[in-house]
Amino acid sequence: MDPIAQAVRDYILEEFLPGTPASELNADTPLITGGVLDSLATIKLVSFLEEQYNITIEPHEANVDYLNSVDDIAKLVRQKQG
Repeated sequence: MDPIAQAVRDYILEEFLPGTPASELNADTPLITGGVLDSLATIKLVSFLEEQYNITIEPHEANVDYLNSVDDIAKLVRQKQG
């Protein structure tokens, strides 16, 4: 797992899934459609990503198309850093 994906995964485990074994959150685990991230959690995640990686996530990007898995999130961050 690349460093961005690992950091995102660690953040999600710590903030939204405390006590969940890391083995239960894979790079392709559905986060929004799977109920891990609700609207408030999504906003918190976006804030973390913007601060951590010095990027801006547009409102239309804060949805299932861009943030539904650790892989999706890491891909978005890489594109923004581009």
